[in-house]
Formats: sequence, structure tokens, C-alpha cells
Amino acid sequence: MAYYQSKPVAGRHFLQIPGPTNVPDRVLRAMDNPTMDHRGPDFGKLGMQLLAKVKHVFKTQGHVVIYPASGTGAWEAALVNTLSPNDRVLMCETGWFATLWREMAERLSLRPEFLQGDWRQGADPAAIEAYLRADKGHEVKAVCVVHNETSTGCTSRIDEVRKAMDAAKHPALLLVDTISSLGSIDYRHDEWGVDVTVAGSQKGLMLPPGLSFNAVSAKALKASETAKLPRSFWDWKPMIAANATGYFPYTPATNMLYALDAALDMLLEEGLDEVFSRHDRHAEATRRAVRAWGLEIQCDEPRHYSSALTAVRLPEGHSANGLRAAILEKFNMSLGNGLGKLNDRVFRIGHLGDFNDLALMGTLSGVEMGLRLAGVPHKPVGARAAMDYLAGNA
Repeated sequence: MAYYQSKPVAGRHFLQIPGPTNVPDRVLRAMDNPTMDHRGPDFGKLGMQLLAKVKHVFKTQGHVVIYPASGTGAWEAALVNTLSPNDRVLMCETGWFATLWREMAERLSLRPEFLQGDWRQGADPAAIEAYLRADKGHEVKAVCVVHNETSTGCTSRIDEVRKAMDAAKHPALLLVDTISSLGSIDYRHDEWGVDVTVAGSQKGLMLPPGLSFNAVSAKALKASETAKLPRSFWDWKPMIAANATGYFPYTPATNMLYALDAALDMLLEEGLDEVFSRHDRHAEATRRAVRAWGLEIQCDEPRHYSSALTAVRLPEGHSANGLRAAILEKFNMSLGNGLGKLNDRVFRIGHLGDFNDLALMGTLSGVEMGLRLAGVPHKPVGARAAMDYLAGNA
């Protein structure tokens, strides 16, 4: 069976969750090439060009390590390569994925300190600065922040987090999760002084799930020399050594690397600034639709609005899961569910990756029809508001 659906449905499926995103035909065709010898000379050439190109997306001159894993693996790699048992780690409660990263830190015998949040804003740089100023003994070894919290649609200001750390004169490493922002929202590993950037393949990079990344600073590499957490598969050292000639220390996901090569070409051909502008524009159109419907955006701080997704709160007494189910059944469109304490409270509209105006209008029209179908109180003018914005901001 080429593609599983529970029942035959005409037309394309609208996959409008905030990842995995729709995979472009160009990327799918690249994956369809024959698998090559991962020890042969042609693979070394591919590896060298791929490792050079991927640095542009992270905006780094340093090493980018690529794993055959989900983003969760890259989380673990960031922690085990830089930290030791019982190290204190400062983390920020911005949503479900920040919470999961904290739980991983606990399982790895680290001591995460969780700055509480309300899941409606990004990380608070002032709170980070205050905490680090109070840490006179510099016991905190790393600050971990999720750049774009996929569960809430809130984006943290990493440049401001770095300024807060510098103002506190604290030597902690800065570890940042960009799994749902890389390739969708402006991000600058080197300029913002990030030590480890975590990323995954299935969102703004427009690939299927299966690859994850660590962009690594010189400071992080230095920390890895004395880090005591156990690591083998996740160890940067053999990866970076093999990457010097374009190879990997174990069998890589060869056909996924073909796909990554094609996706990077697409991003760089469009131009990263143009990619970010496109995402900003679609996000603003979506928010205008939500406001016109009379619904509430989960992120309540405009400076933290995400350009990758919009999480929408439903009125009390109405089920977000019921709405999503009705839209899937009637219109063959998948929307993101609420995670953790937002389960059944919000639905999430993904507007990232290989996405254009007509795809957005189809998505918002489907949501508007679904609101009517599910009996959710709203004003049926959201799609029109988005269309007016797009037409005036081509």
C-alpha cells in the first residue's frame, strides 16, 4: 500500500500540523535515487558539500553534526556531550516540549531548575538574568531554551537571552532547541552566541522525520572534553573526525541525506531572508483570520508570536479535539492537537515549510467550515480577513 488512509478520499490530504510538514516533490525525488556506497569516493564528495551547505541554515562557521534520529536524539546529544552527572541546568517552562526536555535532563542525572511559565509567552530573559546573577558560585552549567515552542506558538527571543546571560556575567553554556523554527524563523547560531543548537528534519527543513542536528560552538567542544555523562552513539568526537572528509563513523541515513541536500538547495535558492519573510506573512494572515473569527490566540505576547504555527484557543465548553476530528472527517485536513495541559483546549495550525498563499487559504477555509460544522461560536469572516491581507501584501 503506497499511502494509508482509513477510507478512500478524493484530492490531496491537507497536512497542516506544525510538523511533520509536507515534503516537496523535489525532495521526494531526491530520496528516490539509488543508495550509494557510504564508504565510496562519491559519498565523500556528497558529504563535504552537504556539511558545508547546512552551516548556512544555522548561520554558523562551526561544526554541524547530523544524526539518523529524531529531534529527541539531538536533545540528548546536546546534554550528554557538554554536561556531567548532577550538573545544574536552568530551563524555561514555555510549553510541552520544554517540559519534556526537562524530564530528559532528570533521567540523565542532571539537576534541572525550571523557571515557571504560563505557556502563553516565550522565555523571560529578565528572569534568566536574575537567576544567573544569584548563582554566585556558577553552579549552573547550561541554560536550555526552546526557540519556538510547538505546543503553544510562542517564540523565545534568543538574542535577548544571550544578552541577559552576558549581563549576568555568567559562563553557562546556551543550548537552544530550534526543531520547529530552523528554516522557518530567523535564527543565528554564531551571532547570538549559542553553544549548541538542536534541530530536526521534519519541519522547516521540509524532510520526513529521521534526521537531527547539533550545531556546536568552540566553547561547547571544549566542554565536551571534560563532560562526564556517558555517551557513545551521540559522541561528537568521532562524528566530527569522520566528517572532516565527508564521511560518518557509522552507516548514515543515505537517502535522507540526498533529501537534505535537495531541501537545502531549495532554501538557499529562495534565500533565507525571503523564506523567513514568507513565513512571517502567512503567520500574520493566520492571526488576522483567528481574530476575525472572534477566537483567541494562545500566545498572548505579540513579540513572541510564532511564524511557524498558530495555536488557537476555543471557547469554554467546546472541544478542540472534536473540532479537529470533524475537520479531518469532512475535509480531509489534519490540524495539530493540544499537548499536555492544552489537550482539547487548543488546536494548532501549521503554516511552515513548503507552503504558499493558496495552501494557506485552503487551510483557513477548511478551519472556518469546520467551526461551523462543529457548532463553535465564531464570525464567518476569518478566511476573508486573511485573503484581504495576502492580496494587499503580495
